[in-house]
Order: sequence, then structure tokens, then C-alpha cells
Amino acid sequence: MALFIIGTVIGACLASFINVAAERSVSGRAWWGNERSCCKICGKKLSFSELIPILTFIFQRGRCRGCGNFIGMRYFVVEVTGALASGLLLMRWGISYSFIITLTAAFLLFLNALTDYEEGYIFDIFSIGMLVPAFLFRLPGGVPSLLNGLYGAAAGFCIFALIIIISRGGMGWGDAFLMCGLGGFIGWELVLIAFYLGIMAGGLGALYLMYRGKVKWGKKQSIPLGPYLAFGGFLTLLYGQDILFYLNKNFGLKLYSSFPW
Repeated sequence: MALFIIGTVIGACLASFINVAAERSVSGRAWWGNERSCCKICGKKLSFSELIPILTFIFQRGRCRGCGNFIGMRYFVVEVTGALASGLLLMRWGISYSFIITLTAAFLLFLNALTDYEEGYIFDIFSIGMLVPAFLFRLPGGVPSLLNGLYGAAAGFCIFALIIIISRGGMGWGDAFLMCGLGGFIGWELVLIAFYLGIMAGGLGALYLMYRGKVKWGKKQSIPLGPYLAFGGFLTLLYGQDILFYLNKNFGLKLYSSFPW
């Protein structure tokens, strides 16, 4: 339980940061340097006490201290989601190099999911940029580890590139780049599992949207796939090795990923 609590604190802080990064990237504003956080409604610059993840929203009842307007549930939901994700990862991997790797991968996925959900667009710099930390983390593993990451990046990209070509643009290249970045982290064996879980999550999400009347059957409507791929990737970061073990044991496969090393 102590590890989970520590993880939630780390995750809430990271989620608060990537929420700002995603929101400002979509709106074309800088999220680095001297930029200060402020209320989007009245423009009041926020103090430190107004920037405490989760707690600020609860104590201020989701309202700006300056103008009293409701700031929206997005901040609270993102911070809680990040807190839970980090807590689960820390419980799974403990205080280790593996936790640092999976935490980095998870929150980069989260960042891409947020921009895709809000704008329907995955920024290449965020998706392809995942390869930079992925290969830096692989350096201690030497050439075999780097090759596994390279194969993973190629597999993640090629799967979606093939789908895009066959569907004649039915999916965006941002999804291909996102899976490419994820593949660099987890290797080709696990990126196949992440792809499967992401597509299944996307299918269930589409059915739910049709049930709610948000999407009409037979009509060509765009559904952001990035959040579902990110969810599939996160599940793989948590349970990918267990899934590989199950497949090997029950289907006679010989898939042994080196992730996390």
C-alpha cells in the first residue's frame, strides 16, 4: 500500500504537467520557460496552493479562486488517472529501473492520448520523440536490447502503415507513429500484444459510443484511436510479460521479451 501511495503522488504531479503540455500544444501556446499557469476564464495567475494536483480541485470544489467559475472536470480526471496509473506501475515493478522505464512510456502514451482526444491529432514530436528515451533506456542492455527496440519500432509502425494503405487513409499516420514510439520501448513481441489490446479497446469504445448515440452506424465518423492504443499500451506495460507467459505455456509459443531489462 505504501508503494501505491507513493506512486499516486508521483503520477498526479506528472499528470498535472502533461495535461498542461497537451492543452497548450493543442492551442499553440508555449508550456515551458516563463509561462505561468492561469485561469482560462478570468486570466488570474495561479499560486502554488492552487496548483496542488487533485487536492486543489477538491478543496476549491473545482472552481477558480478568483472568478468562482467552474474550471471543468478534465483536470481532476486526468490527475486521478495519472495517479492510479503510476500507483499500479510502482506496485507492479517496485522501486526499480523497470518502474522508471514503464512510467516514462506510460505518461508519454498519456500525453499523446490527450492531444488526440482533444484535437483528433497526434503530434509527431510527441509520438516519434518517444524513441529518444526508449533507446536511451536500452543502452545498458547493449546491441541485443537496441535491436529489440528497433524491431519493435518497425513492427509498431508497419502494422499501422499496412492498415492505412489498405484502408486508403481510414486511419491517420499519427497512430502509426505512436505505435512506433511504443515499440521502441517494449520490443516487437509486446507491441503486437499492445496493438491487439488497443484495437479491442477501440472496438468496445466504438460500441459504447454507438449505444450512447454519439456515433451512428453506417456513417463515416472519425473516432480518435490514440486513447485506446495508449490504454492497450498501458495494459501491456503492466501485464505484457504475464500474457507472454500464458501464450507460451498454453500455445507452445517461444516469445520471450527482454522488456523490462
